[in-house]
Amino acid sequence: MARRYIFFGLIAGISLGSVARTAAQDDQMRIRVRVNLVQLNVAVTDRDGNYVTGLKPQDFSITEDKIPEKIATFEEGSQAARTLTNSETPEAPAADEVKAESHAPADAATPVAVSPYTDADVFILFDTSNYMYRGFVFAQDAIAGFVRSLQGANKVAFYSYSRNLSRATPLTSDRERVLQGVRSTVAGDNAALYNCLLLTVKDAARISGRKVIVVFSNGPDNASVVPPEVVAELAQSTGTVIYMVSTQEAQMEPVSTAVFERMSKATGGKAYFAKSWRDETRAFASIEDDLAHLYSLSYYPQSNSNRGWRTITVKLVGKDLQKYHIRTRDGYRLEQVKASEEDLAEFGFGAVAK
Repeated sequence: MARRYIFFGLIAGISLGSVARTAAQDDQMRIRVRVNLVQLNVAVTDRDGNYVTGLKPQDFSITEDKIPEKIATFEEGSQAARTLTNSETPEAPAADEVKAESHAPADAATPVAVSPYTDADVFILFDTSNYMYRGFVFAQDAIAGFVRSLQGANKVAFYSYSRNLSRATPLTSDRERVLQGVRSTVAGDNAALYNCLLLTVKDAARISGRKVIVVFSNGPDNASVVPPEVVAELAQSTGTVIYMVSTQEAQMEPVSTAVFERMSKATGGKAYFAKSWRDETRAFASIEDDLAHLYSLSYYPQSNSNRGWRTITVKLVGKDLQKYHIRTRDGYRLEQVKASEEDLAEFGFGAVAK
């Protein structure tokens, strides 16, 4: 039987969205989706890549399929998320309130702040395929350092993959338990990155609030049956940000390079290609810095007859803000998706190490 790509998951299970499953008479599985709240993680940078801080809710404009949307909640960095009311009319920020932060090293006397990204759940997916025989320990060290830096995150999960997915450490606030999972990994079989990443996105989709997946991959996918486009669309639809950290070896493979960059960009994340273990450490530090500077905006979608892919556009309002760049996901899918039990078995959802 020819393999078929299956788009199976919590399609558009966005933030507080609810999902119900019912068995159809044609012996197929339906996934019905109702979206209650759409949450966006938005990075704003200047032309040099410095983060822009001090923006207010009225500085952002959101449309869904060109329909204007009203921001319901707003959060920046260490500030607590606040619900906006109809009567709330905040003033536009003064010119000196909006600034771009320099990435220059801090002075030794400057105290180091704990990451303000306090309410994110972070899933780490580590490549333990046979591509990882070289530099395995260095990659483990870089990931362990990243785990230690995530003191502000709600919970952290550590998964690894080769041909199958291993959920070494489920979501937990115990960093030592996560580190034990990192140190217990060993290099294994062929790489089924997209199969395992899809399952990781499905796990993240069950979590309400902000969620992030950080993938470390040392090479191309040579064992998956699901295409990367399916994974990217599911991540977009569930509001899951994907960051890709890879090595120079993977960058030498043009297809993987393009896919990693396209997938991370589509979800609002970033892709990094490290030439050395030091670059791997810098990449993880950059991700932690990025998470600390995201704006979080949410809205309740206006009436929209479109049951398929909905395009989200976020812009900055005002002439003085047009010079800045925005990075966020660009949409989500709202539809009923069918997948037969036979298809699910063929896809290999049973071949997962717990």
